Amino acid sequence: MEALDYQSQHKQRLSWMPWLYFSLKEKHLVWAKPWQDKVQARLKQLETIHIGERCFIAPEAKLFAEPGRDIHIGNLCMIAADVFIHGPITLGDEVAINHGCSLDGGRAGIIIGNKTRIANNVTIYAFNHGMAMDAPIYQQAVSSKGIVIGEDVWIGAQAGIVDGVTIGHHAVIGMGAIVTKDVADFAIVAGNPARIIGDRRDKT
Repeated sequence: MEALDYQSQHKQRLSWMPWLYFSLKEKHLVWAKPWQDKVQARLKQLETIHIGERCFIAPEAKLFAEPGRDIHIGNLCMIAADVFIHGPITLGDEVAINHGCSLDGGRAGIIIGNKTRIANNVTIYAFNHGMAMDAPIYQQAVSSKGIVIGEDVWIGAQAGIVDGVTIGHHAVIGMGAIVTKDVADFAIVAGNPARIIGDRRDKT
């Protein structure tokens, strides 16, 4: 197999499984790091994005950050393929956002703490439409309270988090859960709407 074919396939693998980037051998970093440097430089040139050290951002990810709706990405973060992110959003260090996630900071923004892991196809929207009957939904005023997600949180695949929610440190959000209320530190929640089903401190 030609080197070019191998590299193309390996880039796809990294885009969909970005954690692999952080364990690449030196012989792979020779081409992978310049590739990532180029992807990130282009984003910083086109959008109001601040990217920390040793991050991975899949070229298939779509990041949009107008002035005043900045995206801040900490160190050692990874963003996989087919992710949509619209600022204002702040990621701490070592945050992982897996493929197919959709995040929009509305006006008030989304803050995600250090070492939080977000599985695939999670939806986090920090805005909401009004629902009064005097106008169609699309003409309603949009409100935005913001969303705060603590440190070391695990958000399972296909979960949804609505505007105004705060998720505490070390919490776990079950697969497919719809979070409509605040979640306490260490709480494990699941269901629609999400409810407490356990405490992480009880796990061994």
